[in-house]
Amino acid sequence: MPVATLLPFTATPNRKSASPTSFRLTEKFILLLVFSAFITLCFGAIFFLPDSSKLLSGVFFHSSAVETNTRTGPDSSDSGSAGNDERVLAKIRKDHEKALIEAKDTLQKRPDEIKQDIINAKEKVAKESVGQGGKDVNNLPFVEYQRPPGTTGHEPLDPETRERRAKVKEMMKHAWDSYRRYAWGSNELRPVSKQGHSSNLFGDQCLLSKVGQEYVIPSLQGEMSSNEVLWFFLSQVFRRKAVELGEKLLPAFKTPTGIPWALLNLKSGIGRNWPWASGGSSILAEYGTLHLEFMHLSKLSGNPDFAQKVMNIRKVLNRLDKPQGLYPNYLNPNSGQWGQHHVSVGGLGDSFYEYLLKAWLMSDKTDEEGKKMYYEALQAIETNLMRKSSSGLTYIAEWKGGLLEHKMGHLTCFAGGMIALGADGAPSDKTGHQMEQAAEIARTCHESYARTALKLGPEAFRFDGGVEAIATRQNEKYFILRPEVIETYMYMWRFTHDPKYREWGWEAIQALEQHCKVEGGYSGIRDVYASTPNHDDVQQSFYLAETLKYLYLLFSDDDHLPFDHWVFNTEAHPLPVIKKDKTDRPNEVE
Repeated sequence: MPVATLLPFTATPNRKSASPTSFRLTEKFILLLVFSAFITLCFGAIFFLPDSSKLLSGVFFHSSAVETNTRTGPDSSDSGSAGNDERVLAKIRKDHEKALIEAKDTLQKRPDEIKQDIINAKEKVAKESVGQGGKDVNNLPFVEYQRPPGTTGHEPLDPETRERRAKVKEMMKHAWDSYRRYAWGSNELRPVSKQGHSSNLFGDQCLLSKVGQEYVIPSLQGEMSSNEVLWFFLSQVFRRKAVELGEKLLPAFKTPTGIPWALLNLKSGIGRNWPWASGGSSILAEYGTLHLEFMHLSKLSGNPDFAQKVMNIRKVLNRLDKPQGLYPNYLNPNSGQWGQHHVSVGGLGDSFYEYLLKAWLMSDKTDEEGKKMYYEALQAIETNLMRKSSSGLTYIAEWKGGLLEHKMGHLTCFAGGMIALGADGAPSDKTGHQMEQAAEIARTCHESYARTALKLGPEAFRFDGGVEAIATRQNEKYFILRPEVIETYMYMWRFTHDPKYREWGWEAIQALEQHCKVEGGYSGIRDVYASTPNHDDVQQSFYLAETLKYLYLLFSDDDHLPFDHWVFNTEAHPLPVIKKDKTDRPNEVE
């Protein structure tokens, strides 16, 4: 047999010297290699492109979106996409303006007319729900409207406090007006360059607060307030949208353990994890920060699936051995085993612990499992992570494979407020001790601010080499308008009424105004130890949703969103406590 037949890539003097058979085999082999590479590329796209379903639908199924773009002409690949974005933004603006006009027209009516309109609407919904077996037209259970407690509160009596709260409101208006003017429809604002970036509406956490600002007026009298008008009409819209989004997220739980993926393609239902997360693990602060929202969704929708998904997460965690009683940040959703043994009450872990406590509180203190898990975790944190510096500053270190890293992140500073919030539910002999711990953590985090040139805290600070509460690495010296320190001040004020917490909050306001405020909003800072701020040109969405909200509550009376009626989720959105009764035990899942 000719050698060329066995080795199709064997060199030949010239093309003519090769037999026709060997040439055809060579071609076939090359084509096979090309085809294999193409198949590999296609399958790789399914798992690694940000939205591979759009690619597949466009290439293989000629989706309407792709067809629309191709009809615009040969240059449509970029201009068509930009045109679609412009049309979407134009529709958002049009819908927004239409809603404002309708609301203003409604609120021009007399109070008794508005009240009658609401009563009529409620009766209509009730009739429709009865006609459809207790469900409304969107297959959601009928929920009787109740006046939400503490949504308005009262003006503080103290003139200085009232003035400082008004200042926070002014800050919110400047931040929001700048976002609306320069970045409407985008996720966040670049306040220095005055433009938007990351056009993803899921990140716009302050939209509803602005809708409320546009709708609410103080002139209505009688029983029916303008807040109730807003609440009744908008709650139905957002309830449907919340349930719809929740159902879109359910495929993320389709793993061997039920521990959800971190990333989900909403169109295809395909999930995956961050490639950097300890061999494709799920992250504690992500899969552990769903409980409040999913329990609430089950209440709003009548669908127990949401509650069952998050209760299953607890079952998986309770079956696992926990090193020193601690919860590592990484868990493999396929094997159900811990990944890298890294424990942090800051980034990657923080809100998991917060949600154990708040699940108990939101259940009107009926979720005994959540309560037990929280206090056991807190004890493990105190034993293994909580330390005191040589000068007496209490901090929470990080644990890596049994070794402590004496670093505390800005994110970890939320723990002071969390511990204060849970102190009342602790055994009586530990309540005072936990309040002391909370106060000490608040002091440490305040020191991290006070020891910088700009009086704003770094992303992380260390306690080693003779350094205390100071960032020593350049990549830890930035400040991105984070809320955690202010959050702890707010909780500590509510529980102690010690005036220093309001003073510390006012110090932060002055620093924000002096160093972060620019003409186009508020910007983060790259180095808080530099004498002159170098702005990072990002106004984070959580600055409005959390930082300014906590500042406003810090200078409000306790009857404004009182803790016995409201629980704040990890993004500072208030969720109502699900009041217990004889027939409704919200955290008991079949």
